[in-house]
Amino acid sequence: MDLGIKNKVALVVASSKGLGKAVALELAKEGARVIICGTDASALAATRAEIESLGSGHVASFMCDITDEMQRKQLVEQSVKAFGEIDILVTNTGGPAAGGFDQFNMEDWKHIYNLLFLSAVDIIRLVLPGMKKKGWGRILTITSITVKQPVDNLISSNAVRTSLVGLMKSLSNEVAAHGITVNNILPGYTNTNRLAHLVEVNPKVSEVKETIPMKRFGTPAEFAAAAAFLVSERASYITGQSLAVDGGWIKGELMLT
Repeated sequence: MDLGIKNKVALVVASSKGLGKAVALELAKEGARVIICGTDASALAATRAEIESLGSGHVASFMCDITDEMQRKQLVEQSVKAFGEIDILVTNTGGPAAGGFDQFNMEDWKHIYNLLFLSAVDIIRLVLPGMKKKGWGRILTITSITVKQPVDNLISSNAVRTSLVGLMKSLSNEVAAHGITVNNILPGYTNTNRLAHLVEVNPKVSEVKETIPMKRFGTPAEFAAAAAFLVSERASYITGQSLAVDGGWIKGELMLT
């Protein structure tokens, strides 16, 4: 299937590793011009080299701490300078620390809110005018299954990520007439370094495999395939939705998006 995104400019945030990297690779395979960013210089360079080896797309890479407002602004400016106005934005972050309510102070909560919510708001605000001018755009947030079914010992994710889903649903209605779609993608338990860390701090996490109907964890490539479709031309009538890529783990039958 031709997704219709060849030569589209795609900014994938926090994409030197994990799910962000997988999405960037998938978009590059489709011929998109991809911008990746991260805080680990060696990982960023390795991911850029991997994308370049595909020979099917162009890539630019920039160092960026997405919790820093000035660096977010510079990232978008550098991206536009490299390839032009952004057509596709995939927001992403590292996961917040695991823990229960008593383990977080107010400074922790402020950091988590900035990481999970404000960083996405700011980058969307910076790229949206260009999308409106073109009359075409795709905005996708990588969030979590916790927005539909809370996960034990991840209270910060359970709490803050839901606010981002509310924002995206409202935004999807505001920008639909401009040819811009706005969606969320919810990764379930996927084989990444993040999952390995969760298992390390809470070994019982490994037992969750038995609660997944498919009886296995997902792969980054499976997740990336779904993300690539949602930001494609072929998904032009899908907006305001939250797609779980979780092997059927979420138990609810009827859920608000």
